[in-house]
Amino acid sequence: MSSKFASPIRKLLAAALVLGASAPAALAQDTAKPILHGKHWVAITGKPLGATAGAKMFERGGNAVDAAAAMLAATATMWDTLGWGGETQALIYNPNTGEVIGVNGVGVAPSGATPEFFRERGMMYPPEYGPLAAVTPGTPGSLMTMVAEYGELSLAEVLAPAIEMAEGYPIEAAQADNMERRREVIERWPSSRDVFLPHYDPDDPDKRAAPRGGEVFVQEDLANTLKKLVETERQALDEGKSRKEAIYAAYDRFYSGDIAEEIVRATREAGGLFTMDDLAEWEVKLEEPVTTNYRGIDVHKLTTWTQGPVMLQALNILEGFDLKAMGYNSQRYIHTLYQAMNLAYADRDFYYGDPYTPPEEPVEGLLSKEYAAERRKLIDPDRNLTDYLPGDPYEFQAGDNPFEELRQSWQLVPPEAEAEGEEGFQQANLMSFEEGFRAGTTAIQAADADGWVVSVTPSGGWVPAFIAGNTGIGLSQRMQSFVLDEALNPYNVVAPGKRPRVTLTPSMALKDGKPLMAFSVQGGDTQDQNLLQFFLGMVEWGMNVQQAAEGRHNIMSYQMQSSFGAHQAEPGRIEVPRSLSPYTVDQLREMGYDVDLVDRVYNPTQAIWFDWENGTMQGGASDYGEDYGIAW
Repeated sequence: MSSKFASPIRKLLAAALVLGASAPAALAQDTAKPILHGKHWVAITGKPLGATAGAKMFERGGNAVDAAAAMLAATATMWDTLGWGGETQALIYNPNTGEVIGVNGVGVAPSGATPEFFRERGMMYPPEYGPLAAVTPGTPGSLMTMVAEYGELSLAEVLAPAIEMAEGYPIEAAQADNMERRREVIERWPSSRDVFLPHYDPDDPDKRAAPRGGEVFVQEDLANTLKKLVETERQALDEGKSRKEAIYAAYDRFYSGDIAEEIVRATREAGGLFTMDDLAEWEVKLEEPVTTNYRGIDVHKLTTWTQGPVMLQALNILEGFDLKAMGYNSQRYIHTLYQAMNLAYADRDFYYGDPYTPPEEPVEGLLSKEYAAERRKLIDPDRNLTDYLPGDPYEFQAGDNPFEELRQSWQLVPPEAEAEGEEGFQQANLMSFEEGFRAGTTAIQAADADGWVVSVTPSGGWVPAFIAGNTGIGLSQRMQSFVLDEALNPYNVVAPGKRPRVTLTPSMALKDGKPLMAFSVQGGDTQDQNLLQFFLGMVEWGMNVQQAAEGRHNIMSYQMQSSFGAHQAEPGRIEVPRSLSPYTVDQLREMGYDVDLVDRVYNPTQAIWFDWENGTMQGGASDYGEDYGIAW
């Protein structure tokens, strides 16, 4: 509820809570969007049309998993900073078992993708875009696995909105203009040019090649590929296969049949490395998330193949402070929050990687409360520290640190990528540091009255994607999140069959065994910073779900290595809202911070909050971008 309806007494209490703080009290913050209230279901994603696709599934009798899958399909079709060849990360709460399931749908490096391969081409990191930037497609398999294992509807029903959109939908101006802005790269690949630049005229380079906002954008090849999946499901059902078996028949066609053959052919023809075995042997992993308890709330994240555990590490550190006593967005609160995040991110940058390939990440130690207590001691209450090393979590679990020498010599700011690769093997020049650091994606939240809850952060295959032949599938660019030098991160060095450590990080919190909230956000390396502040806004500062999602007073640290481009960092830099008092800003600068005043930090957060007192759900979606929700 907007604060203008709050009672005078509540406003006085809120003001007392943050006496001396510079930001408006949490309970006195107006919002740009209203809270979504739903009794039966809630569907939220990055685009209004995507949310409508989710709503259609609920109207068909589907559950939250079906709705989330339909929103995933729709937003991938809209290239909402993801495409069909990208990756999907999800958390699913199963009300029948009370368990939270992790969906690991990130692709793996193909055969031949070694550090030596890229170094021989003059690269210090894998490239940012093109066929050599692609890991195996993960989103189609993730979507089909989610629907097969936990959904209620057929694949045909779930894909129906996306197929209709691929046959033609009115494209929004922002995406159409993005296609035009990236035309120089897109023109390199005829299959991509034909899709993204329908008005391309080689004889008139000044003519707009991309569609215009509102124009009906057609993707005939993609529609045909999705129809092939539906056709395979129907044939399997006609043969007497079960619903689940029929969906997995479509899965097999994508990864082992004619669709895979065309992806491999087109990618290799353009200089990529995919083999049929790379696609056929890849599989979605259903796994147990990692978790920590913060003041009685169980917070679930995906493990170290994402950056998700950094939020849990930061919560463990912050649990040792009386945050409320500091005052919301006071100099002391901002300093403590910033330092806790930076300690966690130093560990992310050194220890996080694919848990399915050696070496094994020290997850037990990283998430132990005792380790957090040791890290907490490093925080200087009066000075910003920019030289944190990764800690040694092996002291808090079995085994010795196999990379202790590398840890001791680790540097936050890596050497700049100055090597010049061959034409077409681009690196560190498509996006600036800030663009890469904030690189968007989309997010998806869905919940229903039966208790199913889903949080998804898909990405990869964004414009300018390399489209694989006549499949309409734009491939991932996630290879760039690997490193080639173990001195940077010995757990995230590229190797065939290995998953890159991604920034994508859905979140879920339970209390007393029941869902409390599901939340995720767009924004590259900024994601868990915003999600941490969303969580604290709800739990510590009494914000409602919309206030916390809008996050108007969030801060942003750049003291971690970017997961994109040249993997750079800017130690000591902090973004704070202009609403912060000049006194607080001056105090932060005196403590050694490089302070940037901004209107808003990048923060397109979405969330669902469960109101168990009234038996309803409340949805929130940031007003930063086009995030949108529908509830009933």
